[in-house]
Amino acid sequence: MCNSFMCFGVVSFFWCVFMYFPIIQVFSGNLFGPSYFMDYWVVGFLVLTAGIILRSRLWIRLTKWKTRDEDEEQEKGTKKGMIPKGSLGWPVIGETLAFIACGYSSRPVTFMDKRKSLYGKVFKTNIIGTPIIISTDAEVNKVVLQNHGNTFVPAYPKSITELLGENSILSINGPHQKRLHTIIGAFFRSPHLKERITRDIEASVGLTLDSWAQLPVVHVQDEIKKMTFEILVKLLMSISRGEDLEILKLEFEEFIKGLICIPINFPGTRLYKSLKAKERLIKIVKKVVKERQVATAERKNSPANDAVDVLLRDVSDGASSDKQSQPLDFVSGKIVEMMIPGEETMPTAMTLAVKFLSDSPVALAKLVEENMDVKRRKLESGEEYNWSDYMSLSFTQNRINGSANSNVCFTPFGGGQRLCPGLELSKLEIAIFLHQLVTRYSWTAEEDKIVSFPTVKMKRRLPIRVTPVERTSHIPVEDH
Repeated sequence: MCNSFMCFGVVSFFWCVFMYFPIIQVFSGNLFGPSYFMDYWVVGFLVLTAGIILRSRLWIRLTKWKTRDEDEEQEKGTKKGMIPKGSLGWPVIGETLAFIACGYSSRPVTFMDKRKSLYGKVFKTNIIGTPIIISTDAEVNKVVLQNHGNTFVPAYPKSITELLGENSILSINGPHQKRLHTIIGAFFRSPHLKERITRDIEASVGLTLDSWAQLPVVHVQDEIKKMTFEILVKLLMSISRGEDLEILKLEFEEFIKGLICIPINFPGTRLYKSLKAKERLIKIVKKVVKERQVATAERKNSPANDAVDVLLRDVSDGASSDKQSQPLDFVSGKIVEMMIPGEETMPTAMTLAVKFLSDSPVALAKLVEENMDVKRRKLESGEEYNWSDYMSLSFTQNRINGSANSNVCFTPFGGGQRLCPGLELSKLEIAIFLHQLVTRYSWTAEEDKIVSFPTVKMKRRLPIRVTPVERTSHIPVEDH
């Protein structure tokens, strides 16, 4: 039940479509906005109608192509490896409708399960006009994740390449991708950052939870998104709460809506609106990068404060002519792209944590006990919390992980060269949030359900009522 679904092949659609229980989305971002589905069903209906009218002609042509190229394809298959069994579905739309229908059901993995039973763990299909190979085999997925770009390379829907560009972090491969991954990962793990970011996250979480206690009802899903975006932007650009952050968030939300959409770019379409939002977003970020460029040159030997510093120093030291010819554009573009993972993944993980703890009083009591032990020790010693304090919370970290790191069946943070460089930082942020929530507050959650498609979220945004508490001992936790 823990196999990850890894999409790859000639043109891969998603690196991960679904995980089994719990359902995890590796590909983050608001993939399908409401406007997308309105456009999609209108266009889909027209395409389907046209397909029915021209069906006989299309299938005749496809049959002729198959007959003409049969020997050639068989020879290629012998040399390069056979394409797995499966079905490409209808012309143009493939099996998209079945994929979406299963996604909205109570069992979204039935799309995979049905084809797995028919064709095996690895099979071919066609989603949104893109022929792909889907693997539900953990060992195969491990090979794909650990390859170094020699066999498998990233490929994404046209709307993503249109929106992010050909040189985006998602698309680059080889030494360039490896270097970028290395320098960003090293920065996220640096002792200098660990100390500072721990304080920053604690402050942001504290302010957020204090505000929750003043509200009659808190919609956790929305409020956590605000908090995680604030933390991420401070880490990337050192921008704190204020008007600039609010404008940045509004433009980013408009931009991210077009990540997966009908790839048609003219006024009024989703892609057009998102591309315009990206232009405005880049302009805001470029202003910050330009100001920092001068300051970075003056303090070259001091530790980097954020991702902008890291990238600017890499540009000045690197051998890439593209980076050196347009350093502001290069750095600004990469900063915008690095905002994407924080839009859905972290808020979803934290929201689901609150949901599951609300439904599991025994687990909540255990979490309170462990975190209160650490809090008491810190109060007695008078010491500040540090990174290792939060990482040493074994029960808390087990709830965050759901599996041992060596388990190839569960890879929510990717793997190999595509392993999330912010993995440890993500765990720290969730641990700090849970620590402050369970040691300072109690809450009562209203009834809500998990929606698994198009992204994992709560149907009612998880409304709760928060009450401050003073926990000085192992107080029994009320049944939520």
